[in-house]
Amino acid sequence: MTSQRPIVKAVVPVAGLGTRFLPATKATPKEMLPVVDKPAIQYVVEEAQAAGIIDLLFVTGRNKDALENHFDRAPNLEHALLDKGATALHDELMRIAELAHIHYVRQGNPLGLGHAVSMAKSHVGDSPFVVMLGDDLIDSRTPILPAMIEAYEKHGGSILALMEVPESEIHLYGCAAVEPTDNPDVVRVTGLIEKPHISEAPSNLAVIGRYLLQPEIFDVLAEQEPGRGGEIQLTDALAKLAEAPELAGGVHAVIFRGRRYDTGDKLSYLKSVFQVALDREDVGPDLRAWITSYLAGNV
Repeated sequence: MTSQRPIVKAVVPVAGLGTRFLPATKATPKEMLPVVDKPAIQYVVEEAQAAGIIDLLFVTGRNKDALENHFDRAPNLEHALLDKGATALHDELMRIAELAHIHYVRQGNPLGLGHAVSMAKSHVGDSPFVVMLGDDLIDSRTPILPAMIEAYEKHGGSILALMEVPESEIHLYGCAAVEPTDNPDVVRVTGLIEKPHISEAPSNLAVIGRYLLQPEIFDVLAEQEPGRGGEIQLTDALAKLAEAPELAGGVHAVIFRGRRYDTGDKLSYLKSVFQVALDREDVGPDLRAWITSYLAGNV
């Protein structure tokens, strides 16, 4: 096992407009939409903390103040809860405020994921870092970050998270060309294509929203021309690192076989809420009974 610089920082792009969820997101960031009783973004921060990463940079945009408020102290509310004897809720708010050291930078013009990541250069410096997308929620029972960090410790370079998807869905994702390693769950990435047509896809392995990147990515992004959708695509920059491993140690990937919740569009968001709720002891049994009765036409 090689000695690599530790991973201590994460970048969380949250500047998107959330147009798929309008009008709900006109005044509320899409990252603050609840998944049962926690906003989606809190699951991401808790995932980072569980992996030992507590220095997070949120790349934000306009109308994202609610994100900052959520992870900040709320003295008036805290005192009100104590006065009412709601100590459990009070303690939960205190826990949220202490989850991580969160910093913020404005993206300005949302010019793509690659551009959002480039905004983190001053904060990250010359250290490797993690990028976590808020649309992808990873079930805490099947974490991906520890496996990515382990692969990084062994192989160095950058590490992606890949997931097998049906061929009919590969056009929705970045797609990886890969070669096997001595670990069936870790592959070497030799190429990447952003949202390819099924006839152009080199595999059914889709890039999902967890990345462990070397700081050299910033130099590549600075020279990256706009790609699909006229945006600076992170996938295009990573393709250059994969094709020229001498630049920054190449690119490997962990194949994720756990549970992932996609909150990127209305239907998948609703599915995620139900999946998370059904697994919870406090609401799951009653919700399952209600769903069964509803589908049977008894409600």
